Amino acid sequence: RICVITLAEAHPLLQNGKTITSVNYQISASCSRLQNKVSGKSKRGAQFLTELAPLCRISSSDGEEYTIYSCIRGRLIEVNENILNNPAILQEKPSTEGYIAVVLPKFEESKSITQGLLTRKEYEEVLLKRLNSSS
Repeated sequence: RICVITLAEAHPLLQNGKTITSVNYQISASCSRLQNKVSGKSKRGAQFLTELAPLCRISSSDGEEYTIYSCIRGRLIEVNENILNNPAILQEKPSTEGYIAVVLPKFEESKSITQGLLTRKEYEEVLLKRLNSSS
């Protein structure tokens, strides 16, 4: 029932030999995802996220900055502080140690959320269509 937020294989940060220079969980002057303190079975204190809530900003060596969004409604359970000191693991191990955050959707919404997800094959077909339409 938990959702692990990672960079998609097709994300520009994982293409074209870019180097990630920094990760910043400070979303605004008053909001830092690092201040998220979760306790207990009901996950008290967890920040609530909407689909469009920014999780972090990632900067690359070419000066580009990318805002990574939650894309899912739920409670922020954990952010990966390891990527602050070693942002390269976002590229080296994006689907394991290089995760960005863990989000727990509301129980009633979790089934509808998972039904809306693409299978691996559907995702690859979307990427292929995107590639063909841009060339």
